[in-house]
Amino acid sequence: MAEAGRAANFDKEGDVLVVETARNVVRIEASEIARLEERIGDEFVGAVRAIVECIERGGKVIVTGIGKSGLVGKKLAATMNSTGTTAFFMHPVEAVHGDLGMVCARDVVIAISKSGRSEELAALLPTFKRLGNRIVAITGNVSSELAKESDFVLDVAVRQEACPYDLAPTASTSCAVAMADALAIAIFVVRGLKPEDFAFHHPGGSLGKRLLLKVKDIMHTGQEIPLVKENATMREALMEIIEKRLGVTGVVNDEGKLVGIITDGDIKRILMGHPDVKDIREIRVGNVMTPNPRTIEADALVARAIQKMEEDPHRLITCLMIVDDEGYPMGIIHMHDCLRTGIA
Repeated sequence: MAEAGRAANFDKEGDVLVVETARNVVRIEASEIARLEERIGDEFVGAVRAIVECIERGGKVIVTGIGKSGLVGKKLAATMNSTGTTAFFMHPVEAVHGDLGMVCARDVVIAISKSGRSEELAALLPTFKRLGNRIVAITGNVSSELAKESDFVLDVAVRQEACPYDLAPTASTSCAVAMADALAIAIFVVRGLKPEDFAFHHPGGSLGKRLLLKVKDIMHTGQEIPLVKENATMREALMEIIEKRLGVTGVVNDEGKLVGIITDGDIKRILMGHPDVKDIREIRVGNVMTPNPRTIEADALVARAIQKMEEDPHRLITCLMIVDDEGYPMGIIHMHDCLRTGIA
């Protein structure tokens, strides 16, 4: 049994070693990933084209690899699925015990291996060839048997691992992940998919809500909308604000179109700005309202509503009125409504 290394040293000198080691890992991995850029060319384009054609004819992507490469493969399959490209991870050992049944002739196979000499992957190649699958290799050895048997080879070779003994897969797995991400996102872009398509595969959690939830889904409507006429008194406006409990009331003209807004803050400013007025409750709303308030459309995303409330740092607001194309109020949304969705 191998002897354990020396005891960990967490004195000042040891702390310096920890920081320098970590920084060196980041430096090496960043450098190796940067070198990938020059290797993305015709082979990469061919792989993207093959996968897009596969998906368009009803096929799927089969991703396989073992060990650390298998973990990269699982991540690639998950990324592809979330961006609209149907993909499955197939463990090579399970594959030779029945899982090869999931592979159809129209599928594309992505095989990931640092050395390109994995015996488990080599055992699968004859079946892929017999089925007529197109094979994309993501490998650090472009002279390997895997590379020779593949239709497209994406080179992820590294000069050194971040491990000080050049043993543990570190920079090589980071490069494989980066190349895999590049492949998934390139397919996503080439297929012309949009944020809504991405959101379709993420209906749960804050991400799905941010991309799918619209103002009309959470806005207050009907009798819940605080509204007064512009010839109303501040007393009436104050009563509407208190009753609807949103800290604001919209102001409409005789036609019923939104022309202004009155907030709790406006009332305080009016009190300070009209010290000679004995009773501000008798002031007409139209004389003190904020005209042309910020509004938003019912079909806008809730995330956009939040942005609009916060877009002027000198005049943050907590409510937005929703109006139709002609300017008639349809609803109102409060920042608290947005917070309750978990988006903000």
